[in-house]
Amino acid sequence: MDLREERLASEYVFRGKILKVRVDTVRLPDGRSSTREVVEYAGAVAVVALDDEERAILVRQYRYPVGAELLEIPAGKLEPGEDPLACARRELQEETGYVARDWQLVCTYYSTPGFTNERMHIFTARGLEKGPASTDQDEFIQVEAVPFTQALDLIRTGVICDGKSLVGLLTVAAANKGR
Repeated sequence: MDLREERLASEYVFRGKILKVRVDTVRLPDGRSSTREVVEYAGAVAVVALDDEERAILVRQYRYPVGAELLEIPAGKLEPGEDPLACARRELQEETGYVARDWQLVCTYYSTPGFTNERMHIFTARGLEKGPASTDQDEFIQVEAVPFTQALDLIRTGVICDGKSLVGLLTVAAANKGR
């Protein structure tokens, strides 16, 4: 069976600074029609930055939508047409002050494909050198260096609980076990 859905009509119901929301009418594989609500987002990057002591460089910031401070790996939004690696380098420096010598793409995944087209690109960064951070005017971030094994414990205890950090840290941990 062909599982594809065909878009028949589309209407934007919101156009914001960082995302757009549209409602599509689609033809289902069996010929009936239905609606799909879609959040369009340019995509993002996240960085598992590890220093020479195998500490993960994490950022703590207040996340308004969930009403809590979260401890996360550094991340940021892709600009239109921006190369994911260039974005990762920029975001690591802006949020933490660190620049890295060695970069590797860990994985790319869809964050929530049931309603958004957002793709997240996760990189590792090693060979770190500390410099000044240059956060946006509306960003308030605390940088924390946490031993990698402790970061994994923080996942198990629910302290680190956002998707990109879980995927990034656990994927790097799994890759390290294979060595």
